[in-house]
Amino acid sequence: MSQGRYPKLVVDLSKLRHNIERVQNMCQDNGVEIAGVIKGCTGLLECAQQFDRAGCKFIASSRLEQIEPLKGRGIAAPLMMIRVPMLSEVEEVVRLTDISLNSEVEVLKALNRQAGIQDKEHKVILMADLGDLREGFWDKDELLETALMVENDMYNLKLAGVGTNLGCYGAVAATSEKLQELVSCAEAIEEKIGRELEFVSGGATSSLPRIIEGTLPSRINLLRVGEGILLAKDLQELWGYDMSYLYKDAFVVRAEVIEVKNKPSHPVGEIMFDAFGNQPTYNDRGMRTRALLGLGKVDYGFPEDLVPMEDGIEVLGASSDHTILDIEDAGREIKVGDTVDFRISYSNIVYLTNSGNMERTYI
Repeated sequence: MSQGRYPKLVVDLSKLRHNIERVQNMCQDNGVEIAGVIKGCTGLLECAQQFDRAGCKFIASSRLEQIEPLKGRGIAAPLMMIRVPMLSEVEEVVRLTDISLNSEVEVLKALNRQAGIQDKEHKVILMADLGDLREGFWDKDELLETALMVENDMYNLKLAGVGTNLGCYGAVAATSEKLQELVSCAEAIEEKIGRELEFVSGGATSSLPRIIEGTLPSRINLLRVGEGILLAKDLQELWGYDMSYLYKDAFVVRAEVIEVKNKPSHPVGEIMFDAFGNQPTYNDRGMRTRALLGLGKVDYGFPEDLVPMEDGIEVLGASSDHTILDIEDAGREIKVGDTVDFRISYSNIVYLTNSGNMERTYI
């Protein structure tokens, strides 16, 4: 019989720390600092502390509500806002963070005013859109003009560098050629302002392949890494890199079995729409042993991304509050009250760490 409250997210802090240190060492060997991105785990303090204790250059998130609880909690690293700020939140951006990514002149002006009011210097990194078509200046002349404006006219801001995002929206690869475009933007700005920029921030986990292959342009000196540390999954499963030196199970979801029955593998009756408006298809495999778990899509989002940690267990699907497993070929007898563990993906972890239904255990 299971013990404790379920469903449960089990976080192995020693494995997380291992992943942080291995990725950080790999990057530092190539002259690159890491901004440890905690948005994937919803800014959990216990996880942020591991990034901080490992010596990351910044602790970073896209959400101020994740950054604010870190203030006064012993986090030594500067805090970074990695979603371009809303005009409505510039006061909090200046109050809570040390540096932010920016792409709008009006927001920069507001940040400058707020930094003056708060008697602070706020660092900014100007984002260049290199083709992924999310945030950033598309017109490189506008980027240069804005950099000069920040440098010469915005006395409460510090032009810390330039950055880019690749892969998150347009799925554009962070190739050496793309990242060299960012270096060219940085050098054009440096020529005009007469000094070297502190940071040339060449993206996120999707830029780690350039470090692995040794093809990162030498001026890139900052990456913003979340998934590649938290789950260490995408580089191996999507791009085929050997990431065996990183743990894939620093975060595990554990769910309780609430029903075990032999049932048909194909629904019986006219197929219409499921609870989410989809019209699914099913394979008829005859009668099979099935188990229901006491968690569902509202807890983790995407059942297809859950990976059972035992052979012979298959995730068939889910509704809002139930997950359905095929356990016909499981290596043990699974009974009501037992638990089943799953490795998770980035799409799962952002739900799981936000779910109020989810117990958390740190080991």
